[in-house]
Amino acid sequence: MRKSRLFAASSVLLASAALLAACGSKSSSSSSKPQKLAWTEAAELTTMDPSKATDRYDADQFNNVMEGLIRLSNKAKATPGMAKSWKESADGKTWTFNLRKGAKWSNGDEVTANDFVYSWRRTVDPKTASEYAYLFSGIKNADAIVAGKKKATALGVKADGKYKLVVTLDRRIPYFKLLMGFYIFFPQNQKFVEKCGSKYGTAAKYVLSNGPFKMTGWTGTNLSWKLKKSNTYWDKKNVKLDEVSMSVQKTQTTSYNLYQSGKLDETNLNAQQSKQLKGTKGWTIRKFASTKYLQYNIAKDKNLANANLRKAISLSINKSQLATTVGAANAPAVSFTAAGITDGATGKDFSSEVETAATKAVQGYDKAKAKEYYKKALKELGKKSITIQLLGDDTDDAKKVTEFIQSALETNLGMKVEVSNVPFKTRLSRVSALNFDVVATGWTADFSDPISFLDLLAKGNAYNYGKWQSSSYNKNLTTSKTTSSTADRWKALVAADQALVEDQGVTPLYYSNEATLVKTSVKGVVFNGAGSPYNFKEAYIK
Repeated sequence: MRKSRLFAASSVLLASAALLAACGSKSSSSSSKPQKLAWTEAAELTTMDPSKATDRYDADQFNNVMEGLIRLSNKAKATPGMAKSWKESADGKTWTFNLRKGAKWSNGDEVTANDFVYSWRRTVDPKTASEYAYLFSGIKNADAIVAGKKKATALGVKADGKYKLVVTLDRRIPYFKLLMGFYIFFPQNQKFVEKCGSKYGTAAKYVLSNGPFKMTGWTGTNLSWKLKKSNTYWDKKNVKLDEVSMSVQKTQTTSYNLYQSGKLDETNLNAQQSKQLKGTKGWTIRKFASTKYLQYNIAKDKNLANANLRKAISLSINKSQLATTVGAANAPAVSFTAAGITDGATGKDFSSEVETAATKAVQGYDKAKAKEYYKKALKELGKKSITIQLLGDDTDDAKKVTEFIQSALETNLGMKVEVSNVPFKTRLSRVSALNFDVVATGWTADFSDPISFLDLLAKGNAYNYGKWQSSSYNKNLTTSKTTSSTADRWKALVAADQALVEDQGVTPLYYSNEATLVKTSVKGVVFNGAGSPYNFKEAYIK
């Protein structure tokens, strides 16, 4: 999930009488404190269409206004959501979900198995152009459907009556249960989607909720909105918050000032703020399964297709210094897969297994080596100098990243770097249109498994914007998906990450964690470093 994000799930309320009626409610809470929370996001929302969303900020909303078969609690524990129970077949290729009766959408329609069938088929249908359709790989016929070789109706999902959903897989998927808690697999109300047409998910009135909250006040472009308790949610009695006020704060200084004045209950901290406030009440480090990296448009720029140039760029950047410049909790990256994901075969941190002498030779910081690679690249390309355009977001942290990299490349290599910092939504649009040379971007795992990172650079993946290719990389990814051995699967994933780093298909910069301040009166917020980070269903003000 693109970091904003990653990487992340929720659903919302329709406020337009011209479409379907919306409902409001007030919760009854045992606390005498007003059950209202003020929370921040670092970038604007892009869409509330679950088939088309791709970033963490949208994911936070989906996680609260919608609900899938499974809801992920602390430490990604699978708890009943729309499904009250489920069963996996002995061979792992058939999953049966028993849906709860009486669960409703915010317009009063019942949530049924057909809502999942429709949603999944819509997402894999090439006409929808979902960048996340690849996550359905392994579900029967999904790959063929995405490739346009079969119709969406051939997908291995069916409704057995209103309250039973049966999913058939081509192969066992080790992380399948985690996928069911991710928003791309959430239900969609066909009648509502078709009524909205192209406007679906573009504003709060074009969003329908089946989760604990409903969205109001989002116009599609504004930087503040509200999540209000849904009166139609099946477990509303256990939702304590009446309202969550969301606002986009792109600078930590502004956000912190709002926190100090009591207008926010939570704020992200920059490196200096975190050092000053470390140990104070409410200070905490949020550990994300997230990597910031440089992606190269190899398809567009023949200079960047030169591996020696990419290695020169990597070696000229002091990643340890960059990490701490941006945030006190960050750590320099040694792999594309973020730190914190445990190897299921060895119990070790996956990222530590990726690091070898070969990866260090191009992933470290070495100005002399960087100049050697740059000279080789210039000779091979027949150039005297190279100019690149570096694209990044317009947030404080993103500007620090692009400024640092610009300085490093110009000082250490003599390259000319033209920087463009734009709003998050604009950056996504430009990258999707392949209108970039190099982009400073990031990814947060959709679930706690290396494949959530490594699939991004697979041949044909929609997120492989730069069109980097490696036969050994793709071969190892295939092995990881076809072997029945857990040990062999992880060995293949490690080898794939190593091949990526050694060739600098992307340049990993740092593992992104966040230092935050949260009011001590705020309790019960569920946080997961992979998937959709924040879940307010269990939150309350004490």
